[in-house]
Amino acid sequence: MNDATEQYELNGIKIAVIDDAKTIRMMMSHTLRNMGCEVECAEDGYKALGMLRRFKPDLIFLDITMPELDGYQTCTLIRNAEDTRNTPVVMLSSSDGIFDIAKGQARGATAHVTKIPPENVLRELIYNHTARKAAA
Repeated sequence: MNDATEQYELNGIKIAVIDDAKTIRMMMSHTLRNMGCEVECAEDGYKALGMLRRFKPDLIFLDITMPELDGYQTCTLIRNAEDTRNTPVVMLSSSDGIFDIAKGQARGATAHVTKIPPENVLRELIYNHTARKAAA
């Protein structure tokens, strides 16, 4: 992590966490809130779509493996919706396999990270993929 990333102000940055595992949602939202972010969570792709329209996040963390509507399908719907098509989507996976990364990129994902990323990785992802970068 560089000096700019460490000094990046996260207060007010809106993050959506979409994961069917309650533990993952709780751990990530706790860490992100402690970093100053506003966080909304959803446990599946269907619930996420309504939440995203209402919350209008700056960045979305999206689990790949979810029942019914998986992360790839949800990412496609996010990319096809007018109000979320330009929102960065970071796919969450239990592995860093090349297949998961490639399939996510094909569906419009911005990045891929294994669960649960440490705080410095979260901070760097937020810094790199949100428009509100710290003043130089």
